[in-house]
Amino acid sequence: MANDASTVFDLVILGGGSGGYAAALRGAQLGLDVALIEKGKVGGTCLHNGCIPTKALLHAGEIADQARESAQFGVKATFEGIDIEAVHKYKDDVISGLYKGLQGLIASRKVTYIEGEGRLSSPTSVDVNGQRVQGRHVLLATGSVPKSLPGLDIDGDRIISSDHALKLNRVPQSAIILGGGVIGVEFASAWKSFGTDVTIIEGLKHLVPVEDENSSKLLERAFRKRGIKFNLGTFFEKAEYTQDGVRVTLADGKTFEAEVLLVAIGRGPVSQGLGYEEAGVAMDRGYVLVDEYMRTNVPTISAVGDLVPTLQLAHVGFAEGILVAERLAGLNTVPIDYDGVPRVTYCHPEVASVGITEAKAKEIYGADKVVALKYNLAGNGRSKILKTAGEIKLVQVKDGAVVGVHMVGDRMGEQVGEAQLIYNWEALPAEVAQLIHAHPTQNEALGEAHLALAGKPLHSHD
Repeated sequence: MANDASTVFDLVILGGGSGGYAAALRGAQLGLDVALIEKGKVGGTCLHNGCIPTKALLHAGEIADQARESAQFGVKATFEGIDIEAVHKYKDDVISGLYKGLQGLIASRKVTYIEGEGRLSSPTSVDVNGQRVQGRHVLLATGSVPKSLPGLDIDGDRIISSDHALKLNRVPQSAIILGGGVIGVEFASAWKSFGTDVTIIEGLKHLVPVEDENSSKLLERAFRKRGIKFNLGTFFEKAEYTQDGVRVTLADGKTFEAEVLLVAIGRGPVSQGLGYEEAGVAMDRGYVLVDEYMRTNVPTISAVGDLVPTLQLAHVGFAEGILVAERLAGLNTVPIDYDGVPRVTYCHPEVASVGITEAKAKEIYGADKVVALKYNLAGNGRSKILKTAGEIKLVQVKDGAVVGVHMVGDRMGEQVGEAQLIYNWEALPAEVAQLIHAHPTQNEALGEAHLALAGKPLHSHD
């Protein structure tokens, strides 16, 4: 292991999650001598405790729902229940395969991988395993952990975080989920499919509150239909143990009881006690502050991923890590347009978006300069076959580009790739309308929405 004091790396990376390993792989590809330090498993939250395992649980839930509902498609099947140990094996096998592949990638790129808990010891060094790893540049990528609230102690049994929920050895009879954002609604969806009686508590006025309000309302309607309960607009007050579960009290005095309480109010940065302040790194509420090129106020230190106050998405971490590696290698780099990043919530139905909301567009351009169009999936043949409901909503600057695409419906996450191109290439509705979309696909709904916005609707009313 080339990590003695005589070795000076071009780049030392503290944290092997999405942002850290992307910077390591791209940096090594560009000829940089890279050291990657990780205390746990390379791949970080996304691979081991986030994106991948949650989507595996959601897919298992989808299979359960399909078994229950097979008769409506003329297929005779019976649903006999959830074997949670087998579900975990399926999930863990997916993770294991991806983990082995990632380890192989890092080895093949000749990245020096150091397993251990690192700490920034100077603007150009990290201490790990009793040794000092020197670098011309240091990248901080220590990620995030589930957050809680003052006085709300997560015990891992009755009051749990998403980390515990991913390894829970039973399907709870009932669950309260504190938080109606991405994490909360994804677990609500999966648990409901497994047979849990679910109630979401969200202090703001809508589920997935950062999405366009129309998307939130469509999801709420779908969740009501599925029997997922939710209480909106009142904040959490306290939680206490009952004889066999948890009781949650809200600020208005309303109470809810369930077997478990999942605290899903977001994730906070991992930065405490790691030497960042001592090295002079500017911070705010635990986040490391950076400019548009991911540079901190210390010239030799950059930071990426959940550690910085940008979108907490694995693909954002990838992009930020690549940006840092390319900048250090002397390439011309372009700052990330975070509005142009695709966002997907993988509940049933899925919520996907790119660009800005209608409300934000009106704030920026003026209400009289914004056009919004909704295309109902009822007019889409493939969606009809799949028996999914929802809408595609387009937000356009009048006589100009489409600045927001907001979609609700099963598999809408698979359509966000084209939506990303439409937004980022500043496409006009007429330009997208000229493209021929395959029939019957759900992707066709995106084309039909643009046909309608361009003034020549096909399978929709004027």
